[in-house]
Amino acid sequence: MQEASAAAAAAAADDKREVRRAVEEKPVVVVVGRRGCCMAHVARRLLLGQGANPTVLEVSDDADPAALVDVALQARRRKDGDKADDDGGGAAGARHAAAFPAVFIGGRLVGGLDRLMAMHIAGELVPVLKQAGALWL
Repeated sequence: MQEASAAAAAAAADDKREVRRAVEEKPVVVVVGRRGCCMAHVARRLLLGQGANPTVLEVSDDADPAALVDVALQARRRKDGDKADDDGGGAAGARHAAAFPAVFIGGRLVGGLDRLMAMHIAGELVPVLKQAGALWL
């Protein structure tokens, strides 16, 4: 029983480390989803179709979306020098609405697949990708 608990804690720590590193090192587009998640696949395909090359992190099945989003937002704040600005709905709102896949563009939390699709339909996705440096044209 304790071995399973220790393994789960180690997996959660690894997931947090991966998300923090991805947002710090590859802040253009990061999609965080569970292994084999069809919605993360759809988010990736949508971004590829727009010309972006997203980094996709697959986390363990028992990963906590809110905890991973908090880690990513903290990494971004640390990189920005703790500047207070909009985190795509704010950290408190992100904590309550966190779900997989979580999409980050330019180090900012965009939201899930529903928000990504809404931005695409409204014509807001390409300008955000350009501003983040994910598109060169």
